[in-house]
Amino acid sequence: MNFHLLTQYLDSLNEEYGIPGLDVIVTKDHETVYRHSAGFSDPAGQNPVSSRDFYYLFSCTKVVTMTAMMQLLEAGKASLYDPVSRFLPEWDHMTVINGSWKEKGGMFFNPRINEPSHFAKNRVRIIDLMSMMAGLTYDLQSDAIKDLLSRKPDANTREVVAAMAKMPLLYEPGTRYQYSLGHDVIAAVIEVISGESFSEYLKNHIFTPLGIQDLTLHPNTEQMCRMSAIYRYKPESGKMESIELPGLNLKVTPNYESGGGGLTGTADAYSAVIEALANGGVGRNGARILKEESVMLFTHSVTTGEALQDFRVGRFLEYAYGLGVRVKTEQILGHSPVGEFGWDGAAGAYALIDPFNHVSVFYVEHVLDFFEGYSVVHPRVRDLVYKGLNR
Repeated sequence: MNFHLLTQYLDSLNEEYGIPGLDVIVTKDHETVYRHSAGFSDPAGQNPVSSRDFYYLFSCTKVVTMTAMMQLLEAGKASLYDPVSRFLPEWDHMTVINGSWKEKGGMFFNPRINEPSHFAKNRVRIIDLMSMMAGLTYDLQSDAIKDLLSRKPDANTREVVAAMAKMPLLYEPGTRYQYSLGHDVIAAVIEVISGESFSEYLKNHIFTPLGIQDLTLHPNTEQMCRMSAIYRYKPESGKMESIELPGLNLKVTPNYESGGGGLTGTADAYSAVIEALANGGVGRNGARILKEESVMLFTHSVTTGEALQDFRVGRFLEYAYGLGVRVKTEQILGHSPVGEFGWDGAAGAYALIDPFNHVSVFYVEHVLDFFEGYSVVHPRVRDLVYKGLNR
């Protein structure tokens, strides 16, 4: 193995794009075969990136949420094809907007609560939530949520998710793909099935078994003191501008726990989870969090036809969407194998899980709205990892 090309590329990202700091961990067969950081964790450039730095992981949370849901599926406490209303009764008798959501604005369209609609023919199922095919939006400012918060500003996860059910869906469940709040709904399902809060479930069934302490939905004061500076990319200036930290982890209320984007943590802590998935569900300490056959379900696509076309708009040409993760389906693009899966986050984090070669890759930066990170940096990091592994 020789990762000198990867190191050169990572070290060039500050000069090329202005990325202030980054950290990368590559594991294979329960060994860390590559670790490299660059840049600084503070705007003044006084503190070099370190393994203690905390990050908002945003949608990389989804991989962990899907792991939790898969635990309940393999335990027989739910099935992929269960209607969500089995666990959340308010999700029965959903409505769908009249007309085409694509013509109304597509991924940017958020219906109002009084949008003309009709009763859905299909029921929303667990698999629809996991695969982003439920017809939901990503609107955390919907009429129903605003109404709830006006009456109960400290509403919990279950209550906010119940409010979501009052909004009309974009399309018949199971027919199209739209990136949405489905994994937040899954968090509520996990609470009902387990009898634990979402954060307690993750701690008790994933983090503690793997020996993880620095991965949480509720960072304490000490952990917040370690939070890396976060930036927003400004295309008009081509620069990364430091922004304020509070309110960036999708906390609709102090008691709301987002299954789609609420986790914060260190690179090492998150890497420990995806390393376990890359090794048949077993962590470096020997703890099993999933059966190998459950992990392998993540290597298969769910989206086909129009739903696959929806997913591939703009990027992901070599990927489809599966059970809450992107899944590589085309070998012609990129050096990772078909079946490799993972996801990314709004501030540039990137997770890759390869259970065939027992490889995991975690790349983290802390920059919002830097879209070239997804289309250029992440694929380049992926390919240079595999080049390094094969040298």
